Amino acid sequence: MRLRLDLAYDGTAFRGWARQPGLRTVQGTLEGAIGRILGGDPRLVVAGRTDAGVHARGQVAHLDLTEAQERRLAKSRSPEPEAVAARITGVLGQHPDVAVHRTRVAPEGFDARFSAVWRRYQYRIADRIAGYDPLERHRTTTVHADLDVAAMDAAARSLRGLHDFAAYCKPREEATTIRTLLEFDWHRAEDGVLVANVKADAFCHSMVRALVGACVAVGQGRLAPEHLVHIRDELTRTSEFAVLAARGLTLMEVGYPADDLLAARAEQTRARRDAE
Repeated sequence: MRLRLDLAYDGTAFRGWARQPGLRTVQGTLEGAIGRILGGDPRLVVAGRTDAGVHARGQVAHLDLTEAQERRLAKSRSPEPEAVAARITGVLGQHPDVAVHRTRVAPEGFDARFSAVWRRYQYRIADRIAGYDPLERHRTTTVHADLDVAAMDAAARSLRGLHDFAAYCKPREEATTIRTLLEFDWHRAEDGVLVANVKADAFCHSMVRALVGACVAVGQGRLAPEHLVHIRDELTRTSEFAVLAARGLTLMEVGYPADDLLAARAEQTRARRDAE
C-alpha cells in the first residue's frame, strides 16, 4: 500500500526536510512519529526537499507500507488509511510545528516527487513601506529600503520560460539547471508586504531565493529590470545581488496530472533525470 500525505510545517526550527543524523529535520520528525504508529523503519518520499528554515503549506509526500505495517494498521482501532493523519498529530502533540492534514491511499502510479508537474512557492518581504511586524518575522524577510514593486514585477515576468538558470542556482554536481519558470510576479498584499509568486516545473538549489534577491536589487534601483535576463543568459553566478534568507520562503502547492497520467509522468521525469 502506498499512502499520500499532505502536510505543512514551520521550517524555523528544522534543519531542512531531509533526515540527517543528530539534527532535527521534518522528514526525521515525521518518520519517527509514523514509526511509533506503524512500526518498522518508514521512509518518506517528498515532492520538494526544502532547505533549512523554509516553510511549507502544501507539501506532498508518499509512504510505502511494508506487509507488517499494513497488518499493524489493519489491527488498530482506526484501521482506515485516512485516520493515519490524525494519529500522527496525536503523536506529535499539541501545537507542533509540522502537521499532516490528510492521508489516503495513493492512486495507481502516484509518486510524490516524480509525478509532480509543477511546484509553487511564495516569498514575503517587508520593506520600509510595509514596516516590521514581529508576529510575522518567521515567515517574512525584512529589507531596509523602499522597494519599487512595479519594477520588480516587470523584472520577474521577463525571466519566465524554459531557460538555463545556472546563474540563479547553487551548483550541484551532475544536476541540471534547466527549468521552465511558469509564473513569476510580485504584488503588495493588503498589509503592504511584498509577495512573490513563483511557479516552475521544478527548482534547482536556492533558485527561488536567488531570483527574489535579484528582484530586490531591481526594487532598490541597483539593477535595471532588463539586466536580470542578461545575468540569466550569462549562466554564471554573480555578486551583483544577494541570495535572500530562507525565512521568507514557503512551498505553497504541488501540482499533479490526472490520475491516469501519474505513472507516465513519473516515468517521463525519471527518464529525463537519468539522461541529464
